[in-house]
Amino acid sequence: MSQSITPELRQWIVEQARDGHSPESVLTAMQAAGWQADVAIRALEETLERHLRHQARALAPNPVPDLDLTGGPTCIDAGDRHVEVIATLGSPRVVVLGGLLSDDECDGLIQAARPRMARSLTVQTQTGGEELNPDRTSQGMFFQRGESELISRIEARIARLVQWPVDHGEGLQVLHYRPGAEYKPHYDYFDPEEPGTPTILKRGGQRVGTLVMYLNQPEQGGGTTFPDVGLEVAPVRGNAVFFSYDRPHPATRTLHGGAPVVRGEKWVATKWLRERIFN
Repeated sequence: MSQSITPELRQWIVEQARDGHSPESVLTAMQAAGWQADVAIRALEETLERHLRHQARALAPNPVPDLDLTGGPTCIDAGDRHVEVIATLGSPRVVVLGGLLSDDECDGLIQAARPRMARSLTVQTQTGGEELNPDRTSQGMFFQRGESELISRIEARIARLVQWPVDHGEGLQVLHYRPGAEYKPHYDYFDPEEPGTPTILKRGGQRVGTLVMYLNQPEQGGGTTFPDVGLEVAPVRGNAVFFSYDRPHPATRTLHGGAPVVRGEKWVATKWLRERIFN
């Protein structure tokens, strides 16, 4: 009776490789489970070769958005507004910005978003769709790129600031966190090993940068944390934190999260930037 090499078998082999099991031990386990020796060897060789090619592509650095901080400026001309440089970090690449948005712009985003809020979803990399995630307990919504004068103005400012085309950005997302709400540490890039990632990447390629803008200031809690480097950015109204990641890999040290809001509420606007035109 012939045996076929299934996607589930390939996924299992990759998982064993990730967990550090040698090819010899994986082959032994497959044969013990009833796989014919020739089929097991072929599945192992083909899957590991494909996995290594995929890993090599994933680890190749991508061009990323960035700010021109030549000479250590204290503020940057973003076209229609000067933005303060509060703090920078080299690895991971993190820049904390002051006064990116005016009070009126913060209020305008909240007012436009409020009627459209719903429980926040995360991208489902297993399928390429979206899902509810217990790690993310905020409410949110997306604006279409350029859907209003306010959105277009902010998008143009961001594009000039990080030197990345407007059409390489996803639509602006607004999130609302009540007391106790949080977003546990995660990466913003799409895991190359997940089966749904190729579908996601058809719309603009990988994410390569994130800008989180604070629309209000909670009484306590709600900072943006970077656990790998022990950094927490305070959520100050009008300020923002930018970070980039040149490959979809934990080596970028861009693990980050939204700390729980202790008192008050938190409103943020997030802009994700892609490799290519996002449509």
